[in-house]
Amino acid sequence: MNLSLDLSQFDYELPQELIAQFPASRRVESRLLHLDQNSALHDRHFVDLPSLLRPNDLLVFNNTRVIKARLLGQKASGGKVEVLVERITGETTALVHIRASKSPKPASKLILADAFTAIVLGREGELFEVEFPDRVLDLLDRHGATPLPPYIEHAALQEDDERYQTVYAREPGAVAAPTAGLHFDEAMLAQLTAQGITQAFVTLHVGAGTFQPVRTKNLDDHIMHAERYSVPPETVALIKATRAAGGRIVAVGTTSVRALESAALHATDTAPASPLEGDTRLFITPGYRFLWVDALLTNFHLPQSTLLMLVSALAGMEPIQRAYAHAVQSRYRFFSYGDAMFIETP
Repeated sequence: MNLSLDLSQFDYELPQELIAQFPASRRVESRLLHLDQNSALHDRHFVDLPSLLRPNDLLVFNNTRVIKARLLGQKASGGKVEVLVERITGETTALVHIRASKSPKPASKLILADAFTAIVLGREGELFEVEFPDRVLDLLDRHGATPLPPYIEHAALQEDDERYQTVYAREPGAVAAPTAGLHFDEAMLAQLTAQGITQAFVTLHVGAGTFQPVRTKNLDDHIMHAERYSVPPETVALIKATRAAGGRIVAVGTTSVRALESAALHATDTAPASPLEGDTRLFITPGYRFLWVDALLTNFHLPQSTLLMLVSALAGMEPIQRAYAHAVQSRYRFFSYGDAMFIETP
């Protein structure tokens, strides 16, 4: 079903002071807005989540790890540059965003973190291909900073290195955290296991494009940014077993949704021997029919963002508009370090 959708349908007014600048003192201390299967709203706390899950449910987490992707430096000519690594493409190469007064040309040298020189190889759309003098991940670990979202106004602190990362992060490659997962601590994961809630993992390396508002009035004209995903065979097997047992697939975060639905589009009835993986540009808007995802734990999303469109596709546009109006009125905390929402599909 293809609805004619307009960008203005995904806007809302958000007071600046509701954008969370710091995480809650403990991971599990956030509030939880529950949109149930009848589209009714309930004000809860994140610690209530286990009571909202059922024994046969499968929780699917994104185990990507945020890399220290931000580097400051200067061009060989002396002008200041800020580099944000978007995607590592090889041991010593990456696609990056470069902020500078003038775009660097191929073969330009960038002196980064007063520590090493990188060379601009060329351009791919809005991104630049850059060659580093050593393994990119090693250099970022030593000299980079955690890339906090644009709406967080402080520079990354030592606390952010820990808290802007899930406790189950494994696969390095994201430049933004899968923020729904930030609410879980080890004790909560253990409690869910003890309760008989199965847990599975996918990997989707979140790109900086996740923060970009849609700029086309007609959504059909929007070109989605690409992100790398992988769904392992054991997760596919658990999804099929959950379906057979009558349980729900509960995605933790919109990035898990994109990975799962991208994989589902390529899945067959036979169990895969290797991961379902690739680049995804899947743009989920109202009218989309979900193949694998039944419920979603997520944070609150930016106005006019693709993520707000995704949750509207899952729950319905009117229920999401009502939920967001309620969240603003009830002074929930918004975005990456903010509160959570549990959406059960109608």
